[in-house]
Amino acid sequence: MTFTRIRQVALLVFSMLIASIIFIQMFLRIDGYITTQFASMLLLVAILYLILWGVLLVKKPFASQVILPCMLILTAIGTAMIARIDKQLGTHVALKQLIWVCVALVLSILLVIFIDDYRILRRFSYVSMVIGIVLLLSPMIPGFGKEIGGARIWVGFGQHTLQPSEFAKLFLSFFFAAYLFNHRDRLAVGGMKIFKVHLPRLKDTGPIAIVWAISMGVLVIQHDLGTSLMFFAMFVSMLYVSTGRKSWLAIGVIAFMIGCFAAVKLFAHVQYRVDAWLHPFDSQIYNRFPGGSAQIVSGLFGLASGGTMGTGLGKGHPSLTPLANSDFIYASVGEELGLTGLLAILMLYLIIITSGIITAMKIKDGFGKLLASGLVFTMAFQVFTVVGGITLVIPLTGLTMPYMAAGGSFV
Repeated sequence: MTFTRIRQVALLVFSMLIASIIFIQMFLRIDGYITTQFASMLLLVAILYLILWGVLLVKKPFASQVILPCMLILTAIGTAMIARIDKQLGTHVALKQLIWVCVALVLSILLVIFIDDYRILRRFSYVSMVIGIVLLLSPMIPGFGKEIGGARIWVGFGQHTLQPSEFAKLFLSFFFAAYLFNHRDRLAVGGMKIFKVHLPRLKDTGPIAIVWAISMGVLVIQHDLGTSLMFFAMFVSMLYVSTGRKSWLAIGVIAFMIGCFAAVKLFAHVQYRVDAWLHPFDSQIYNRFPGGSAQIVSGLFGLASGGTMGTGLGKGHPSLTPLANSDFIYASVGEELGLTGLLAILMLYLIIITSGIITAMKIKDGFGKLLASGLVFTMAFQVFTVVGGITLVIPLTGLTMPYMAAGGSFV
């Protein structure tokens, strides 16, 4: 046990040391100093991380201790890059990001302290369903919701905005996990068989399919197809984990392909993204407004200029790419840290996701297994879609990099 505690302390100290080096190097190269305000915020974040780590040791002694250090390093890299872009654009997004990180850490501490047993969430499955749907519908309320970049997925509080779908994702995952756990045996049986594929029985899948369809429909109306895709992936993965039937995966793939084809035909902005993906260097598509490929091409040139080792923190020009601190934070980091830095970042995500999968495998409770696997697969899918969109593996989806991108909702 003593060796385990020493290793946990070493991981936390190492991650905080790396985070400190990142900020010191970036600020010294740009300004030669760190402002008192920024240093105070960084100190507050460090204290809250230490408090969360201590609370986890006391309340959850058997919890994975590698997730928090990885999270800390990812947050530090993202915030440092946001601060770097602030210097070029004259904005103050990084300070707001640190405030959101503080809020998230306080909420995490309270969550660990006051919820001893996660299984209590199972009792409120239908309440979670209602809350999730209400949150998805909230941006549609006149005067309350805000449309930014052609998508109406934000709600406004004065000068501040919040994306309710990020919170709806959690509440709907509670509902999906509880419903699938309660009906797992009937869902596993299956109905009629077509080409060796067992189709689900409508009476078993009806309630959850209706909730899922409402969620997807609302997100499509709001032009938030990236989040719709993420919801779909979470839904199918949790169905597969609960039943173990490969037929669910086959049905999911077919439904995904049909949905993609329909989206391209029905929605102009989706067609624009596909065109920008297939022909990014075409002059007509590059200069098209809206829906041009200039942002993608700018991000690609940023990645190319970074090379293997990068230009170095504070020595690149990431602000040349639109939305460099949010949607394209991965390209911004790639320019200044290079391919080596990007691979290290992907390794940190891989450690978090692997730890989540191991946790899901170890949990004996079916509800916890479904909840953990669903949430961790959702994060893995989000990382894949963001990196794939920026590197032209798949079309852009509008999702942002977890822990790193500017914006408080996901944090």
